[in-house]
Amino acid sequence: MSTIHDVVVVGAGPVGLMTAQLLGRAGHDVVVLERWPVAYPRPRAVHFDHEIGRLLQDAGVAEEVAATVEPVRDLYEWRAADGRPLVKIDWSMNGPSGWPIANFFTQPELERVLAEAVAGQPTVELRRGAEVVGIAEHDDHVEVSVADGAPVRARYVVGCDGANSFVREHMSTGTTDLGFYFDWLIVDTIPTDDREWSPMNWQLCDPARPTTIVSGGPGRRRWEFMRLPHEDPQAMNSAETAWSLLGPWGRTPDNTILERHAVYTFQARWADEWREGRLLLAGDAAHLMPPFAGQGMCSGLRDAANLTWKLSRVLSGTTSDELLDTYAPERKEHLQHAISISVALGRIICVLDPEEARERDERMVAGGADPAVVMPPLPPERLGPGCWDDELTPEALRGTLTPQFTVERDGARGRFDDLVGSGLTLVGHRTDPRLGLDPAQQAHLDALGVTCVVIDAAEAPAGPTVAVRSTDESPAAYFGLHGVTALLVRPDFYLYGAAASSEEMGTLVERLTAQVLVEGQLV
Repeated sequence: MSTIHDVVVVGAGPVGLMTAQLLGRAGHDVVVLERWPVAYPRPRAVHFDHEIGRLLQDAGVAEEVAATVEPVRDLYEWRAADGRPLVKIDWSMNGPSGWPIANFFTQPELERVLAEAVAGQPTVELRRGAEVVGIAEHDDHVEVSVADGAPVRARYVVGCDGANSFVREHMSTGTTDLGFYFDWLIVDTIPTDDREWSPMNWQLCDPARPTTIVSGGPGRRRWEFMRLPHEDPQAMNSAETAWSLLGPWGRTPDNTILERHAVYTFQARWADEWREGRLLLAGDAAHLMPPFAGQGMCSGLRDAANLTWKLSRVLSGTTSDELLDTYAPERKEHLQHAISISVALGRIICVLDPEEARERDERMVAGGADPAVVMPPLPPERLGPGCWDDELTPEALRGTLTPQFTVERDGARGRFDDLVGSGLTLVGHRTDPRLGLDPAQQAHLDALGVTCVVIDAAEAPAGPTVAVRSTDESPAAYFGLHGVTALLVRPDFYLYGAAASSEEMGTLVERLTAQVLVEGQLV
């Protein structure tokens, strides 16, 4: 009981493990408490996007994860009951983060990779079979009571303990609920034949039974069947029902293993507050959304990335804990974009009225199945107000995710983060971004631990700046499109600010310093 750890993470799902892994890689003392004695062996989440690929890369598990996923290299289609295409979404290329736009996996495999990585962190302890039953807050720590075990003390507690979060229930936060509820039967299978699935992922928008057909990761397939109004949810959740619904798709016990079936109620809601003193929430403990955009787990891993770089600085004593107050405002606005997409897609898919479905189909077919034409307008995908510049940075870039270019360094070719590293990064194009800064501003960069990089330098950089070469026109196009010469990038790869001149970059460096560096840290 004399030990006060840095962080207790409650829950060892993907978000909890990612939180522990990122904090452990930064050298922090973390205890993960998971109520169940063994990891849940059945599939749940099945999709992550290009940004999450980059975050897993930053967590040091890129190769292990890549070996367990099925990247998409074709279209994601929605079809009417008569087979006409309603929308075609191109998933055939890499996204801005340098990973495929869509990747399908089985959650137990991802959790295994993350758990093995966590086990390799000397400062992280994963305790399974440790159910949290009490939380007591003190001035300088939180005491977490564990059933059948000694209490654990830590400076902060992060609740990654799911929709029924014990940590959230201990907090006084309210909940915003959009009132969007639909029941779907999720059926995970392992085909035993050699059928080719084309397209790999698609949506049948049939008012008789809206159905999703997607990969469940390598060697697996998932079907999702909407529950109709006259059907009983409990009766629907049976192997008999699953087989009856799989039958029309040619799936029988002769060619398919039924791995799992479960009825889920899709919801759209979030906790109003994600921080209360030394308690914080992430993942499903903070928010739930329908799966139609595949952003549920993705949003939780974004939470982990946003929270951990800030919490790491607070734990190391270089930053006031006021920085943690930017976590929820930034993530909630970005999260609401993901929920808006999910709900908008759900309102199109979950149509049971034949006449309404006919009108939808005619509109989307007339729009050429072009998502830019037939899909509803959505709010911008950016962070809410917090630790980023909203004045000097061009409007189109404010609070946005930065790209990961493919570059060359000292004869090696690869993704930018692999060759340069992550953390706070100042990236210039053509010109060393340090050169125009005065000595005090350069001292700020050093005190902040900023890595300076120049892409396609016209002249060899001086001092500590890293030089890389581009392998295509992407960097020149990005910097040129936005009229900027340098980017100040946060550890979660979101943009702190962009500058068109050395003077502007100096101002951004000073603003970041004022936000994240406590007095006495500047030497």
